Amino acid sequence: MTTTPFRIFTKRLFILFTIGVVFLFLLACANAFLHPERWWFFALLGLAFPFLLLFTVVLFFFWAFFRSRWVFVPFAALLIGFTNIRALIGFHFGKKFRTEKTSETIRILTWNVNRFTDESADGQSGYRKDLLQIVKREEPDVICFQEYLEPNPQAGLSIITKNLEEMGYGSRFVVTDYSRTNGTYHVGVAIFSRHPFIDSLRIRFQGPRTLRAAESLIACDITVHGKTIRIYTTHLQSVLLQKKDYRDLDIIRNAKDSMVEASRSILRKLKQGYSLRGDQVDLVRQELDRSPYPAIVCGDFNDVPNSYTYFQIKGDWNDAFVEKGSGMGRTFANLSPTLRIDYVMADKRFEVLQYKRQVISYSEHYPILVDFQLP
Repeated sequence: MTTTPFRIFTKRLFILFTIGVVFLFLLACANAFLHPERWWFFALLGLAFPFLLLFTVVLFFFWAFFRSRWVFVPFAALLIGFTNIRALIGFHFGKKFRTEKTSETIRILTWNVNRFTDESADGQSGYRKDLLQIVKREEPDVICFQEYLEPNPQAGLSIITKNLEEMGYGSRFVVTDYSRTNGTYHVGVAIFSRHPFIDSLRIRFQGPRTLRAAESLIACDITVHGKTIRIYTTHLQSVLLQKKDYRDLDIIRNAKDSMVEASRSILRKLKQGYSLRGDQVDLVRQELDRSPYPAIVCGDFNDVPNSYTYFQIKGDWNDAFVEKGSGMGRTFANLSPTLRIDYVMADKRFEVLQYKRQVISYSEHYPILVDFQLP
């Protein structure tokens, strides 16, 4: 059968498209090993990783259908990127989270509560009651909060903290990372526990406070059933998108006239966020390596699963979602369905028993529950 010029042109076009997609896919995979302060462009490609993965898979089946040797190009790329793919997708479908716990289980709840949507001092606004209902129903042993709000510390403990204390969380470690100059509220990270604390520590990130880059990594040592473990939590550098930035993203999506300027604004914020977060990540990894006890780290890392942030903090630890989760595990309600940016990880002495992400309508971050078997 004679090959027409059109068929030759079409095939060459698909070959070039395949090479281009695979090249970008592999660059996105390389993002996991490149420090974002120096290689921030690769970190941006990491955001597109799920979509590049989808294109690569489609191209694999496309070339397989035509029985072309070009099938080996996307196939090789998928093999090379398997570690990144494994971090993205959980394969434990159809497993229901059991509320009951055994005596050797410790249940962790982590949640970026985003100031309870600016909860007032008397608890009349925000979603305090909804949060407490989740805590009451799920009965976690340890709760880790990011962007935890104390509305008016000068007046004593907030009603939120008092409610948690009444529910049995008598041990708490709450730090202030930033506050209003008039002192009307303080925001930071916090750990609440049903079990007593033996010790605690705080490491402050050395970034500009104006960019909310001076947040903290905190940890508490807890004795559970005669065994001492360490729980870390942190809130890593955010991109700090404001209402104007969301409007800029809408401009980009709709290809409006001011798209170029809107893109520059978003890129500046992304580059700034990646650079600051990269240094924080290195500090967190160093501290995790120093832990004298079996340890768990959780929090809002503000980065996706194929990022330098993810792989540097994870190291050889277990990601609870990968071990027991399913799907893509989105934890952030805005922007994209691919954003899993909240994590629970534990060193290999822990066994991950079950994982639960609770999708709720009133919070931009979803709470995560994980049951661990004590080492």
